Amino acid sequence: MPSRPEWSKLTRRQWLAGASGLGALAALQQRGYADVSTAGVTPHNTARTLILVNMIGAPSQVDTWDPKDGPWNPPDANLQQGTGGIVLSQTLFPGLLKMSSDLLLLRSVQSWEEVHQRGQFYLQTAHPANPAFLAESPNMGSVVALEKAGSGLLPAFLSLNGSPSQGATFLGGQDEPMSAPSVAGGLSTLQHNFFGNAAASQSRFEKQYSLLMDLDADLRGAAYDHPMANHADYYTSSKAVMYQPSIIPIFQFNNADNLRYGNSNFGRACIVARNAVQAKSGTVFITINHGGWDLHQNMFSRAYPGNQYQLCNDLDNGVSNLAADLKSSGDLGQTMIVMLGEFGRSPGDLNPQGGRDHHKDAMAMAMMGGGVKGGRVIGATDATGDQVVQFGWSQNRVIFMEDIAATMYSALGIDWTKSITNTPSGRKFEYVPFGSMGQFLPVDEVFG
Repeated sequence: MPSRPEWSKLTRRQWLAGASGLGALAALQQRGYADVSTAGVTPHNTARTLILVNMIGAPSQVDTWDPKDGPWNPPDANLQQGTGGIVLSQTLFPGLLKMSSDLLLLRSVQSWEEVHQRGQFYLQTAHPANPAFLAESPNMGSVVALEKAGSGLLPAFLSLNGSPSQGATFLGGQDEPMSAPSVAGGLSTLQHNFFGNAAASQSRFEKQYSLLMDLDADLRGAAYDHPMANHADYYTSSKAVMYQPSIIPIFQFNNADNLRYGNSNFGRACIVARNAVQAKSGTVFITINHGGWDLHQNMFSRAYPGNQYQLCNDLDNGVSNLAADLKSSGDLGQTMIVMLGEFGRSPGDLNPQGGRDHHKDAMAMAMMGGGVKGGRVIGATDATGDQVVQFGWSQNRVIFMEDIAATMYSALGIDWTKSITNTPSGRKFEYVPFGSMGQFLPVDEVFG
């Protein structure tokens, strides 16, 4: 198993000739990133959209995707065999168990981190939480937006049920995540019908917006600093979705769907994610945040707010219905869903407080759709879920977040070996650290 190499200045490689490579380079140059290098790999390109379910707080591997038959399980765990080697709790994941033929479980994953803040930075960026790079490492969703933006009215990066801690940084405001609430009435700010009728209101809004652009023209053309430029870019992209009949319904839903998806904040976010995918209006990367997984105590006490039952049932209701609806509409095949947290939790028996503590040596994650071959398990841990004992993929080592990022980029048709050198600080930004050297790679076995 390789250790993480120290951050260093790598020898730059020339951009390889080819129509797709030159097209991507031209797009980056238009965005102001002229100094781009790559190892010239061929992505899988199996997905149009990626939904990352961020299980904030670090879920227990042995109580979610890697259950073990042991005395630590609650009496009602009811572990059941699904398709292939998939085993899940019927009590915690009834919906996903029914969809096990679409589900892929990765049980040989390991984190570099064991502290929440650092682990979340790592999960969102696939980069180590090096203080020198914190302010300049963008969210993976922003990298995807850089590569894939422009195909529709909606921003390429959508964040639901909370905002990510890391945004676009130096990539700019046009690649920032759009953080939207999930309420039945949708976004009230997409139209302002306060002046008699919609047409009159829009006309008044357009005139006022035009006046604002005229007044701000000098500042927008020569912004004082990077945050001001980001704000101007984000403002412009936000304006594009206003008074658009095709956009407004994306953020709305009925009560029948709300109840079917679990009547939870997470479930409602999953409905909006479904709508965004089906609308095909430009969103390519969606983060759905699901917090509360830091269960150091009372995790199986139903009287304890936010217990394991509630968390898993909310996740199961939301994701299983999301996947089922996308499958019915024909969109699941091009929509990759990834579910994971920042690290694992202490294995075997519960701690004296009835919970589990931090553990980075073994964690598990789930994937489905977007080219994923389901009904399978990659890797294995020991009898208690403490250590990885089978890697299950070609590199014969544990899977790190860098490998997961490379896999997600590859599924979306993005060259994960790219680097941008002309950042504001002059430091090289690599999509995947040391990806151009082959240190980290896509888990090709995900695709079958």
